[in-house]
Amino acid sequence: MDLKFNNSRKYVSITVPSKTQTMSPHIKSVDDIVVLGMNLSKFNKLTQFFICVAGVFVFYLIYGYLQELIFSMEGFKPYGWYLTLVQFAFYSIFGLIELQLIQDKRRRIPGKTYMIIAFLTVGTMGLSNTSLGYLNYPTQVIFKCCKLIPVMLGGVFIQGKRYNLADVSAAVCMSLGLIWFTLADSTIAPNFNLTGVMLISLALCADAVIGNVQEKAMKLHNASNSEMVLYSYSIGFVYILLGLSCTSGLGPAVAFCSKNPVRTYGYAFLFSLTGYFGISFVLALIKIFGALLAVTVTTGRKAMTIVLSFIFFAKPFTFQYVWSGLLVVLGIFLNVYSKNMDKIRLPSVYNLMNKAMDVKKSRTLAQTV
Repeated sequence: MDLKFNNSRKYVSITVPSKTQTMSPHIKSVDDIVVLGMNLSKFNKLTQFFICVAGVFVFYLIYGYLQELIFSMEGFKPYGWYLTLVQFAFYSIFGLIELQLIQDKRRRIPGKTYMIIAFLTVGTMGLSNTSLGYLNYPTQVIFKCCKLIPVMLGGVFIQGKRYNLADVSAAVCMSLGLIWFTLADSTIAPNFNLTGVMLISLALCADAVIGNVQEKAMKLHNASNSEMVLYSYSIGFVYILLGLSCTSGLGPAVAFCSKNPVRTYGYAFLFSLTGYFGISFVLALIKIFGALLAVTVTTGRKAMTIVLSFIFFAKPFTFQYVWSGLLVVLGIFLNVYSKNMDKIRLPSVYNLMNKAMDVKKSRTLAQTV
């Protein structure tokens, strides 16, 4: 809407944004979607989809491969927290570089909020990395697929929420799949340890909380992704550094990695870089196509990661892994379906029976003719 008052001395123009524009006190609304310097808005939707999916698969598959490769190094398993320290350092540098490339560099989220987010980030990534010293990589990935379970438990006990049948069924499928996968791992894996299950479970709980805290903070203060990465990971770096210094875990880790700088720091750099790039494509996928499609793509990526883990790294295998993994996938589908019932309409049993009867009648008629 434009209101113009024009006379010999004055010209006033008032412009009201349309509904499709984002009204922000800090950042001008921009329709362009830029990922790693590439403007995806110049391409059609199909091309955007394939670019985002390719980015998610390529970078996260390399990320998972390098993570398992680092922990397959003899003697490295006790140094999961040090790897997290190095990863946080690289993420902070990447976030600082990206923040310098945008026009608005001011910090919008309060420091106290970042201290909480950093603590949860340390718990999520530190415990997840450390758990690989006790578990097979596929088991860790299966656990990370089941974030719904701690989210639902927290919603029931903390907020008093009630869930529908699809949500409950999803949690049951995921729980049974986890139990079955863990039992298979404990039976055939020589390095299985319940400590790893506890560590990855705690990491999962922290991961379930951090998403809500980050989303609320970014929406409330209109902060950018690069700001969130820079401050949360740099503060988390300080947390881990203090923790390792107090527990005397820093010296042995530095001494070990200095003997193998390429296989430790070199792989850690690539591991951190691919993880940072991967999340950029996931965020673009969510922004363009929505969370439903993004969850489908990332679930497929995790399944591919498990398959590649068995191909590239020698480990015992049983078909119990397959059936338990399919149960977890079913749980993920039920969870996505429960949140998108208006978009995904499955045929009812009554409609299926009617369709079967129509097919039977048509076959009988054909035989009669």
